[in-house]
Amino acid sequence: MDTRKGVVLWLVAAMMVLLGGTGATAAAEREGQPSDQSAPAMAAPTITIDKTVINNGGTIKVSGRAPAGKPVFLEVWAVDHAVRASRFDSELDKETNKRPYIFYITEGMPAYYKIFAPKEMQAKIDAEKKLKRKWSYSNVLKEMGAGDAFNVPAKSKIDHFQSSLMASIIGSRGDLLPGMDEKENRQRAMQLTKARFGSIDKVFGADIDLKPDGSFTADIKIREGLSPGKYNIVVVVDKKTKSEAVSFENQIAFPLVYLDNAGTSLNIFYPFVLSLCVAIFGVLMGAGGGFIMNPLLLALFPALPHTIVAGTVTPTVLFSQGSGIYNYSKIKFINWKLGCGIGVAMLLGGFIGPKLTEMITLDQFKFAFGWILLVLAVLMLWQTTPGYLAKNKKEQAILKEFKKRAEEAAKGA
Repeated sequence: MDTRKGVVLWLVAAMMVLLGGTGATAAAEREGQPSDQSAPAMAAPTITIDKTVINNGGTIKVSGRAPAGKPVFLEVWAVDHAVRASRFDSELDKETNKRPYIFYITEGMPAYYKIFAPKEMQAKIDAEKKLKRKWSYSNVLKEMGAGDAFNVPAKSKIDHFQSSLMASIIGSRGDLLPGMDEKENRQRAMQLTKARFGSIDKVFGADIDLKPDGSFTADIKIREGLSPGKYNIVVVVDKKTKSEAVSFENQIAFPLVYLDNAGTSLNIFYPFVLSLCVAIFGVLMGAGGGFIMNPLLLALFPALPHTIVAGTVTPTVLFSQGSGIYNYSKIKFINWKLGCGIGVAMLLGGFIGPKLTEMITLDQFKFAFGWILLVLAVLMLWQTTPGYLAKNKKEQAILKEFKKRAEEAAKGA
């Protein structure tokens, strides 16, 4: 009898231990604590592409499979070419009520970068697009839940400088500040990505057709005029669930020429013909043509950053100005005293202008340049009216002298 009672007590005790252990495991899971049973690892997404070479842009058909029930994003970027991205933060801080005057710059921004999301997220992109210039890169990532897909620009080295109001006016970057931590570097990288590419459609797209079982397809359109070389595509589900990169090559051939610091490819014949026409008219006006080339290049080739346009046009004017100086000196139309006096001021402006250019946005550049041209146009038109010419005898004397010298030069030729 005692033996049977002991066996029963032993069985009851064993059952209590088992039940207690199971309850502890369940309680731990309810509290979010890890149990002794390890969860199975999530399988890495797969990805395939239909071609590995495109010619000056094209469409890449992407397909693959990811864990079911989760959104899928594609991060696509140019591997072989990086460009400069910069941003001058002078907006009023609502908390401190002060303007920071901090200049951010990186040389490691991919020449092409875009995140593709499932098609049903297009409405979220469109909602942010309605804000126009005030759209926020970080807001789009947050609304789509695509923060884990923003990786490549976030790893770029970003320098930042403490400037001031006066320093910014003369185009000074200011004093180099200590390096940023990973979190702030990531935040500034988002702002620089927007500053570099501008349009929301250039950095976000909703082209992924995602099925409930996790399979997906997408037509990734690479536009014309981008950088040549290797491009990578990675599938991103979350921070720990990503695919291996697949690559394709974008090829270009002459007359397309890749402009490294502009991050774009251009048919060199178009600006050649345009410059020929502008130089003829520009030298006729005594301006070299730079003031005409600048707005024309921005209007006809929007892929060119305004800083690159301004910098490129400046030395090219030397060619037209050089030949213009030679021919104007032959007909004695140059006043060297006045020219040297003006030249000193232009020498000073040549130091300030280039640095100031990289601190203003394209919209600010166009606004200022447009008003300057408009005022000059109105002034010159007013000076050609019959009433102005009749009152200005000095102007008439200059016109007579100009005609006389032109006739003498024509006879001498």
